Amino acid sequence: MNQLPLFTDSLVKYQRRKTITAQIGDLALGSEHPIRIQSMTTTDTMDTDGSVAQIIRMVEAGCELVRLTAPSIKEAQNLVAIKKSLHDKGIYVPLVADIHFTPNAAELAARIVEKVRINPGNYADKKKFQVIDYTDADYQAEIERIREKFIPLVKICKEYGTAMRIGTNHGSLSDRILSKYGDTPLGMVESAMEFLRICEDEGYKNIVLSMKASNPQVMVQAYRLLVQTMNLNNMHYPLHLGVTEAGDGDDGRIKSALGIGALLEDGIGDTIRVSLTEDPEFEVPVAQRLANRYTNRANHAVIQPASTLFEKEPQLFYSYQKRQTKEVYNFGAGHVPRVIANFSESPLKHEDLAKVGFEYLPETDKWSMSELGADFVYLGNKACEFMLPVGLKAIYDLGTWQLQTDKTNAFPLVTLDEFKTGNAFSSTLNFLHLNTSDFSSTDWVQKVKSLSSFVLILESHHEAAMPDLRNAFALLKENEINLPVVIALNENHGNSAISLDLTMLYSSTDLGSLLIDGMGDGVFFMKSTQDKKRLNDISFGILQAARVRISKTEYISCPSCGRTLFDLQETTAMIRKRTDHLKGVKIAIMGCIVNGPGEMADADYGYVGSGVGKITLYKGKEVVKKSVNAGEAVDELIELIKSDGNWVETKN
Repeated sequence: MNQLPLFTDSLVKYQRRKTITAQIGDLALGSEHPIRIQSMTTTDTMDTDGSVAQIIRMVEAGCELVRLTAPSIKEAQNLVAIKKSLHDKGIYVPLVADIHFTPNAAELAARIVEKVRINPGNYADKKKFQVIDYTDADYQAEIERIREKFIPLVKICKEYGTAMRIGTNHGSLSDRILSKYGDTPLGMVESAMEFLRICEDEGYKNIVLSMKASNPQVMVQAYRLLVQTMNLNNMHYPLHLGVTEAGDGDDGRIKSALGIGALLEDGIGDTIRVSLTEDPEFEVPVAQRLANRYTNRANHAVIQPASTLFEKEPQLFYSYQKRQTKEVYNFGAGHVPRVIANFSESPLKHEDLAKVGFEYLPETDKWSMSELGADFVYLGNKACEFMLPVGLKAIYDLGTWQLQTDKTNAFPLVTLDEFKTGNAFSSTLNFLHLNTSDFSSTDWVQKVKSLSSFVLILESHHEAAMPDLRNAFALLKENEINLPVVIALNENHGNSAISLDLTMLYSSTDLGSLLIDGMGDGVFFMKSTQDKKRLNDISFGILQAARVRISKTEYISCPSCGRTLFDLQETTAMIRKRTDHLKGVKIAIMGCIVNGPGEMADADYGYVGSGVGKITLYKGKEVVKKSVNAGEAVDELIELIKSDGNWVETKN
């Protein structure tokens, strides 16, 4: 791992990763073409009219490729009817058949549609969750067995000009891969490479690859490792990006933007699918917004100065390593990242704090705090006229802080000029506001590196904010400054004004990309005029998606497809309503056995469709109850959580 070069030619200059072109019907996909947008139907593939109607809505929303599930021969056969009906209506969008356990369905579909997707974890393997100690000869025999099953599909694709996606999923690696490589990004890459080598041996190259996971950190590391593995083998295939089972609402969008955006920032990715537990036409605009950010990114201003430190330590980007820092008050070291809310525009009122997790109860003169309670409020030059609730601290501009009579829970925000000239600071905690441009002059570096009561608040005004901030972290390390760093987010991201939805997507990308690489000890929407509650929720949502601060229940929910055996959106909403107070518990809600138990990856509990009206409940990857009636399954899930001691009653 330490010997691998970086996954990108530059960490400070945006450039699309160069790929060959995959031809999917009339649609060209690769680095010489725009980032393509795709989605997947949620209808039963046997429902021709319903599938066609949904595909038309997807295309009207901007979808450029449409995937349909083909779990058996009959669904693969019905792709003929769906394609004909679309053509009769003047719709010529390329269709992709999604195949898991049935090579015969893939071989038929490859003669009908423009692309087939196979999952190397289950195309030629049946998962039994067995650990097997393979000899080299045994392992090679397994590869030959796969080759025998896979080559017929490769030959058909070559003959018919059909493209193929080799789509690895973190949760469905074969027992063979798990036994040799473990449940790791390296295992995900090798799973795809086994099939890719067979394709290359057969002279077939009309291929796209993917490395999906519900954990964005695992997903990003796997794609980076795949890029480097292909580079070392002189392979340059285009990549399909997606965070699988991302969920719904803001949580699903944040998780998707974090994983997909982190890769797009470094020029990786040629087509996007955002997997939400919502109708597919709602996935398309999210993918478009993510892709559109990079239309003119290559022309961004030069980022200076550029450190080469991270290029010398590429292993930092292939496995999670938290940046080592001093402990300053409750920042850095082993502390979770902190959330700072901005209330500097006008004098603070009791009711304002309800937006950031603190509700004042006047009848008892007490406060209640939610799990999404901010840690600090920035008040600027506005003194607070009441005592803040326990657990919440105030940050003031230096001059206003100096006027406070009680500084126990109040701390100063210091500009760089104030820092250079002054010394009347807090002995406990200070915040030094820096812009990335301040690194062009380092006369402050020697003074700050020896201090133990300062937290840096780091801001970028660059249009390519993430690499600009990442470069600043390299410069901090190069100068041996190990103070904690709060990342200040610009809600407009260099634009005069953008919607709050775009703020969420861009912030998830910029902050989340850094957090999954171990950089960042807090988040601060420093110049915020948008909805305080939503920004606070977004802050905690990004920390949760990056797995660096768990503050609520996490749902791993598949986006539904024709295999789904119950109403996934309705069921997800019902489970969320009854369990969303279980901090730190991970619940997977899967429409069928294809997406569980393997796809549930690291979920604590699983709710999986196993037949019409029947649910199987899992604890981890172990079956606990089979064939539970759907009407009773949510109650049974809650009883399972209670029996494990992980249930808490909701507060009145």
